[in-house]
Amino acid sequence: MAEEPTTTAAPEAIASQSRTALRELIDTLEEVDRRYASAEWMIGSPEDVAGAHRSMMHMLQGGLFSAFERDPSSPEFRKIVSPFRKFTGDNPDALYFEAPVSAEYSYVVRGNMAGGVYLSVTVEVGGSDGGTPERTAGVIGDADLDIDAEGNFEVFVGGEPQERNWLELDPNASSLTIRHYSENEEYAASDENLPVNLSIETTQPQPAPAPPNDASIAEGIRRVAKFLSARTIEMGAPGTKERPGFAGTTINEFPPPQPPGDHFLSFADAAYSLAPYYIADDEALVITGEWPECRAGYLCLWTRWQQTLDFRNRRVGLNRKQTTLEPDGTFKMVLAHQDPGHPNWIDTEGRNLGIAFWRFVLPEGDIVTPQAAVVPFSELR
Repeated sequence: MAEEPTTTAAPEAIASQSRTALRELIDTLEEVDRRYASAEWMIGSPEDVAGAHRSMMHMLQGGLFSAFERDPSSPEFRKIVSPFRKFTGDNPDALYFEAPVSAEYSYVVRGNMAGGVYLSVTVEVGGSDGGTPERTAGVIGDADLDIDAEGNFEVFVGGEPQERNWLELDPNASSLTIRHYSENEEYAASDENLPVNLSIETTQPQPAPAPPNDASIAEGIRRVAKFLSARTIEMGAPGTKERPGFAGTTINEFPPPQPPGDHFLSFADAAYSLAPYYIADDEALVITGEWPECRAGYLCLWTRWQQTLDFRNRRVGLNRKQTTLEPDGTFKMVLAHQDPGHPNWIDTEGRNLGIAFWRFVLPEGDIVTPQAAVVPFSELR
């Protein structure tokens, strides 16, 4: 007689805090997929779904990279975004770093300007759970720092007030953000070896952090889930929240550049202007204007998910140094799906729809609002 087949029961899963948190992360991923990649977010094609999923993966990477393991007693600076980790409006001419902090400690930050045109250190409140910061509670810019001939600087954060190079630490502080802007022929964000050389350490020696355990790993997983949900479904679907004044809603029409106010992750020393653009396959968008007096100025293209286009391989924006001016000092830029032979061509990657974003750092006086006009591509030839 043939032997009866035997079955082996699957081993029962061992319960743990981390397993519970992992299931919560999976639930969050499913909810974000169900909503963020759906008609609720005006998703109308398989290509849109893929774009939403790419955005989700970049944010998931961001949460794993910066939020999963964080310890303000033993902090380090990590890049917020990179050419392969893009979200919430990155910039090819800028580097962004963050480090966890707590008012329980005081810190010293060291770095180098590395040829940059602007640098600031800001104190953020909120977001220690992986969510977005609630507000900025202090800032010090390079104009208020003692920078030596080699570009080195030092900032003391928290502790007893000092006359120079000191930044107060809010009692509810959760992190420091460093913005480092360049204005070079090549995009700074594509240079992984730019020697900013940032470091942060507590001013008083601290014991080694405790080894990870079930509870701390569960907390880290929950921070990752919060990081993702806070930057997707918690932001509200398009049209459900009041837009800041610098964010235009009319296709191919820029609002007057203006300070961003207290908008999430806004940059107090800058003026912004953005608008959605749309150009058909046989069209181009010609943008005219003039650079204001400012520390730096940029235009870059984003996808609808606020991710820069491929700046490693394409010219997807222009800063002042990259821009060829007209004889009268104004500029003409051309957004097009293929090269029209113009020195200020900005490559759309063939995307008919996207976002064009202006950033002016420490502008002086009035800023002329850039004007845009759709023209047949054949006319540019």
